[in-house]
Amino acid sequence: MIVYVGNIISGHGKTATTIETLGKLLQKEGFDVRLTSNKQHKILRLLDMLWTVFKHRKKLQYVLIDTYSTTNFLYAYYVSKLCIFLKIKYIPILHGGNLEERLKNSKAKSDVIFKNAHVNISPSLFLKTVFERYGYSNLKHIPNNVELKAYPFKERSTLGAKLLWVRSFAEIYHPQLAVEVLHGLKQHGIAASLCMVGPKKDNSFEKTQQLANELNVDVQFTGKLTKHEWIALSTEFDIFINTTNFDNTPVSLIEAMALGMPIVSTNVGGIPYLIQDGKEGILVNPNSKDDLIFAIETLINSPELVQQLIQNARKKAESFDWETVQKQWKTLLDF
Repeated sequence: MIVYVGNIISGHGKTATTIETLGKLLQKEGFDVRLTSNKQHKILRLLDMLWTVFKHRKKLQYVLIDTYSTTNFLYAYYVSKLCIFLKIKYIPILHGGNLEERLKNSKAKSDVIFKNAHVNISPSLFLKTVFERYGYSNLKHIPNNVELKAYPFKERSTLGAKLLWVRSFAEIYHPQLAVEVLHGLKQHGIAASLCMVGPKKDNSFEKTQQLANELNVDVQFTGKLTKHEWIALSTEFDIFINTTNFDNTPVSLIEAMALGMPIVSTNVGGIPYLIQDGKEGILVNPNSKDDLIFAIETLINSPELVQQLIQNARKKAESFDWETVQKQWKTLLDF
């Protein structure tokens, strides 16, 4: 038996997290996986996680722990402590482009979690190098995954400035920059449009809406969509933009690569480990409206470049297909 610890939050109007996707895929492969927790109150969520591990302690082979830099870091710490006490093998799965801050500022807790782990799984080669730099050696790279058959590849022979942005509305993802880019394109005389898909995480949602009103640009805000809904919506758009200031290996970019959308993204965190500039997408400096606009105009005027980028990106996306990634999980979990 395996207990998988993480934030099950899609039922609370948030984007599904790794525990909800990877956990269910492992169950489909025949693993006996118990998922925890879907409690909305943070203290109750932690208690539920600890109780689930303790309740199944005599049957457990492994505990998987989604590990982020925010509140979930403390969940990982206390669950790790319990696993150490009960002598249960546990495996942190490393997420979040800002996890390095925890390695800097919470060294004692980080050492407890990561040095006592059976192995630390890094879906991002970027985070793997960060952890190695801080002296951690028990690391293994297993990439994030998508079920490629769910992402139909669309040939985009000619492009307009129809922009799609898919992310939770949070300050670290800098959603306001997408609106500034839309405004800048229109100032350049380009007929541009922008659709922003994702749930509200902090007040950046209201700030983005306010900015759109102030700049007098029409932005389509869909709120949270299911995977199927936003994949269907993507056929109406030409270019995928990513405006984040911090990142790891965002699944939304892998999904865009699979769908055949040329990508313009900020060059931060783990993104250059996923997308090689000029090969699978175009990477630009963070916080640079002008760089993003120039990259979008380059794509619109360079159909041959677009074809090279989307074909290379689709090929890269194939390496993240669950049919490939599942073999690594089966090997790790002795299945």
